[in-house]
Amino acid sequence: METTQIEETIKMVEEDNFDIRTVTMGISLLDTVGGSVQETAQNIYKKITTYAKDLVAVAEQIEREYGVPITNKRISVTPISLVAGSANEEEILLLAHALDDAAKTVGVDYVGGYSALVQKGFSHGDLALIKSLPRALTETDLVMSSVNIGSSKAGMNLDAVKLMGETVKNITDLSDTANAKMVIFANAVEDNPFMAGAFHGVTEPDVVINVGVSGPGVVKRALDKVKGQSITTVAETIKKTAFKITRVGQLVGSLAAERLGVEFGIVDLSLAPTPARGDSVAEVLEAIGLEQVGAHGTTAALMLLNDAVKKGGVMAAQGVGGLSGAFIPVSEDAGMIDAVKAGTLSLAKLEAMTSVCSVGLDMIAIPGETPATTISAMIADEAAIGIQNNKTTAVRILPTNGTKVGDMVDYGGLLGTAPVMPVVEKSSAAFINRGGHVPAPIHSFKN
Repeated sequence: METTQIEETIKMVEEDNFDIRTVTMGISLLDTVGGSVQETAQNIYKKITTYAKDLVAVAEQIEREYGVPITNKRISVTPISLVAGSANEEEILLLAHALDDAAKTVGVDYVGGYSALVQKGFSHGDLALIKSLPRALTETDLVMSSVNIGSSKAGMNLDAVKLMGETVKNITDLSDTANAKMVIFANAVEDNPFMAGAFHGVTEPDVVINVGVSGPGVVKRALDKVKGQSITTVAETIKKTAFKITRVGQLVGSLAAERLGVEFGIVDLSLAPTPARGDSVAEVLEAIGLEQVGAHGTTAALMLLNDAVKKGGVMAAQGVGGLSGAFIPVSEDAGMIDAVKAGTLSLAKLEAMTSVCSVGLDMIAIPGETPATTISAMIADEAAIGIQNNKTTAVRILPTNGTKVGDMVDYGGLLGTAPVMPVVEKSSAAFINRGGHVPAPIHSFKN
């Protein structure tokens, strides 16, 4: 890096909460399948601890050398349902514990990939994994899960949508916070380094390093310097800032991959907030010109932000992937929390915003008595946006028992604090209980 770039990076870190949000090692588990579930679990533990043994040390070394914080060191693995074989609900938990034990041994923050891909139907392993989720996510500490229930090519598995609404409720009965460890996707991507939705796709290399960059605070400060100027200037400012942020991610990822002796995959260009003031996507949208996020114009401002981030970052990295764009998790963003508490930001507005951002209804607390079919309907709505628009959408809904609308729920650390939001009380049960499969949209037929 040139001297001026180093100086800019130091300033971003010191003044704008800039960090590399995650260095994630993706590891294929396709070669770990043994003659029994116990043997597979042993093979999984051995492969992860062999390849990731130096991941944390290398990341910390890069932090010291370049002065750039790397907030999380993570692992993603092949969706476990694909290596579960004939395991039943009880047996597949052995694989969850193998992941947890391996993650603790190598010292990473999380391991993602306790996952199933069911957009077109269920395999034996898919059903065993989904049924095991309440115990898997409450009996382990570091395991993260995702379930893909739809895609633009396959349509939507409404049976899976119904089952996942029920699963969310079953998890809530065991823990008020464990649902934060699970994402329900449409159009899930195979190289996502961010949790809870990270898994290592079957088309990926055997072992690879993917990096997720962040920096809402950097973008906010840059926009503060162009107040009153045209929206064209705003877009150009975001692009230039995203380029600088992504170059740091490219450097960190390349160094980590080289020192670990594995391939370097992609940089995920996402703006991921934290609960800290000054590190908020909502505040970036307000810097564009909104009095408060949720006001009319929010969706347009978010579209501009998302597009400019991608355009600026794509030229700065050898490979761009993951989710890439702006995240809008409520509990993890101080500005979003303010807007919900003020009544400016509703679930309906958040749903509209997900049509133009990176993910979906993320880290949103709702009353614990919300019916499973209503949660399923929320999942279906988000999936419909993703399927129709050929983009990734996701749901991470957090029903919390014993709470009422307006109560604050503390999830701890980077997961933040969420105000309990109201849910439409009219029933969706007849729709969800139909089951079956929603066909893919007509524009999916491109062969």
